[in-house]
Amino acid sequence: MQQATVCHRLAVHESASLNNEPDPHMTCPAAPQAHSTADGPSGCSTLTVMFDGSCPLCQREIGLYRSLTPLQPVVWVDVSQAELTAPVRAQLMARFHVQQSNGQMLSGAAAFVALWLHMPGWRWLGRLGRLPGMTPLMEWVYRAFLTIRPGLQRLFKKRFET
Repeated sequence: MQQATVCHRLAVHESASLNNEPDPHMTCPAAPQAHSTADGPSGCSTLTVMFDGSCPLCQREIGLYRSLTPLQPVVWVDVSQAELTAPVRAQLMARFHVQQSNGQMLSGAAAFVALWLHMPGWRWLGRLGRLPGMTPLMEWVYRAFLTIRPGLQRLFKKRFET
């Protein structure tokens, strides 16, 4: 893996939506918050993936994605370790987020679709998610998953700690 210079900054700030119904397509102005390196060639067309590194399920899934060579550079940010304010950290850890190279922030199913479009072997699922009506359906499934995630995390943690 080659380290690359990251040309954009993680755009998260206090005025970001902190309600329970986040806009999966929110756009935030640039803020000096990035603390990561890109895997892949140098360039500004990176996708920034923000994940909960304290979640055993998330660690496993992100590890799978990181083992692949993305079609475009991807910056991986463990928000559980990033220097963020408590409200922003809570927002980013509650749902999966990515920031596109143009600064647009996506969350939930829309974020997964964006990531999958960068990953070899997963592009078919990203393309499927772009079909009319699919992202809202995937978002519904994702929100259902979020309700059972805490229990799955406990179960997954116990299983792999023993």
